[in-house]
Amino acid sequence: MAKLISKTYGEAIFELAVSENRVEALTEEVQAVLKVLEENPEFSDIMKHPKIMKEEKLQVIETVFKGRVSDELTGFMRLIVEKGRYAQMQEIMQYFLDEGKKLKGIGVAYVTSALPLREEQKKQVEARLLETTSFKEMEMHYQVDEALIGGMVIRIGDRVADSSIRTKLNHLEQQLLKIQLQN
Repeated sequence: MAKLISKTYGEAIFELAVSENRVEALTEEVQAVLKVLEENPEFSDIMKHPKIMKEEKLQVIETVFKGRVSDELTGFMRLIVEKGRYAQMQEIMQYFLDEGKKLKGIGVAYVTSALPLREEQKKQVEARLLETTSFKEMEMHYQVDEALIGGMVIRIGDRVADSSIRTKLNHLEQQLLKIQLQN
């Protein structure tokens, strides 16, 4: 559900930026807003607090961001708060940034492996992704999850390639459960 929300709102602001030829300018503003949100967790605590009225939250958005970012972005953040979607603000902004990267031909890949990858392995993964996608460049994010047992999971947008041992074992388990023993 959160993915759908971030996609819907993120696409809306991205389409506005494209139609007004302001993708670069709004990208800088969105990055600045995300930096403020990351560096000030107490701001999010205020915006998510159930006892603070929506009108007060809207006033906080105006006070903090008006004049520092464009009126379009301030209005967009107000809309997000009005619709009660502040909890997804960072995902919405990140969706916008990812769409901007796609427009430039930059893919964003999240690679999870059971063990840390060596530099040459990382270069091989990136080269393979560039071969198999239409992207000119890749922004790579690596993380380790020992629960995978072996192999890796690669996510680019909504597409996932899962070659982990954990998943293969889960599939095997499901197949074995379906087998009925014959007498």
